[in-house]
Amino acid sequence: MSIKNYYIKTERTFTVIRKYGFIFTLAIAFLGLWIPLMGLLVIPVIIGLTLYAFFKGRFWCGNICAHGSLYDSVLIKISRNTQIPKFFRSQFFGVLFFLFFMFMMIKRFIIVIGLYGSLVFFERMGLIFVLSYLMVTLVGGTLGVVFMPRTWCQFCPMGMLQKISYGLGKKLGVTKATDEKVTLAHDSMCHKCGKCSRVCPMQLEPYLNFSDLNQLDDAACIRCLTCVENCPAEILTLSNEKAAAIMKKNMDTNGFNERKKIKAQIVNIESLSEDIQEYSFKFLTPLKVDYESGQFMLVKIQDVPETFRAFSISSTAHDPSLVKIIIKNIRNGYGSEIIFNHFKVGDIIDLEGPMGRDLIVDPLAKKVLLIGIGIGITPFIPMVKDLIEKSTCKEIKLLFGTKFSHEHIYHEEFEAIERKSNKRFEFRPVVSREPNWNGRKGHVTDHLQDMKLQGYKVYMCGSHNAIHSVSEQLIRMGVKPEDIQYESA
Repeated sequence: MSIKNYYIKTERTFTVIRKYGFIFTLAIAFLGLWIPLMGLLVIPVIIGLTLYAFFKGRFWCGNICAHGSLYDSVLIKISRNTQIPKFFRSQFFGVLFFLFFMFMMIKRFIIVIGLYGSLVFFERMGLIFVLSYLMVTLVGGTLGVVFMPRTWCQFCPMGMLQKISYGLGKKLGVTKATDEKVTLAHDSMCHKCGKCSRVCPMQLEPYLNFSDLNQLDDAACIRCLTCVENCPAEILTLSNEKAAAIMKKNMDTNGFNERKKIKAQIVNIESLSEDIQEYSFKFLTPLKVDYESGQFMLVKIQDVPETFRAFSISSTAHDPSLVKIIIKNIRNGYGSEIIFNHFKVGDIIDLEGPMGRDLIVDPLAKKVLLIGIGIGITPFIPMVKDLIEKSTCKEIKLLFGTKFSHEHIYHEEFEAIERKSNKRFEFRPVVSREPNWNGRKGHVTDHLQDMKLQGYKVYMCGSHNAIHSVSEQLIRMGVKPEDIQYESA
């Protein structure tokens, strides 16, 4: 595993406090050297985080802490963002540093308390906190640049104080109603992609450590929402224990009920373009797997930590002993580079699936618009064939957008289907960055304007940003939101 490529820099400041709270830290740490009384502002901060942790664990660390804001908003831009040394993450070091820190603070308090009643008492008291903030800023900042922005948070004394308060709240049963943990909607829906781990500022592994209630019980979790915001399957939330139980019981898992562990062998690798390949997998255990057009499979790319990648199925289900997937090699793409560089014909690979329901076409639909953007065309290869051969759908349109024409995989096959479809199927390829392209130019949204979509069911696959843009355009054109289904590629 390449540690350098494993951890991802991503947006971690979702509120004004998290974005600009670092100003408070810098003001105390540096301006406080000239105005020591400013250090007294730290006292209500310590009281606040301790009380908050009694009910909500380390939520303060991830959402209110001014030092956390410095790490997430400023240091992340220059950090190496690599693996935090295990020593810093160990409980032994955390406890040892907490005891050392508290000893030094108490020692300073004892010295200053002797000045009580004098004019300089409050200034000297404030200076204790100023110097503490300065130390955290300099040491934490250095570690944040060399390793991960939140390296300091692994052994922060205030974090340890919160853990102690949180432990007391749990023992008294207070946290059951108040503590909102990272919660998985349902374990059958998790892609095991590790994205939650790769973006976690604390370098936890949520997808491997959910409890029976599908909650992350790790006391080190700072509830920062980074994993929730970045989950490709959009199945993570912050929820309390009661809400998690209700969610697990009532979650609609249609499309995921047939998920199973599969052993398969790569029997063919076909190059479709310079950076796109189609992999054929022969099922070994079980020998046959039923799947539908529009579903996807998980492909295991590494054992430690166990990590999969989700890929749309590109084959029809005519042969249940075989499945095909198409993969684009993304530059610096963690999963695709492993597959392109290490997978070869004859390899035995772990799969899981089939999964997904978002692109399974409504059997009653009479008019269908399919929109594939880039490698998002993959699920529509079998879907078009099945719609033509098996459905009663009268009008099928496929809008396929890429940057360059050489990315139009299966272009000739779609044209052949169009010619034979007796006008039931219309293929519209679009290219955005190729001046000499003789066909439709621009983006997919440019070519929706001339389409009359009343009564159409729309199914899309592509990047998250592209899907969002196209969805807004469709709704402005009068397509009902409930008639738009999508899956992010």
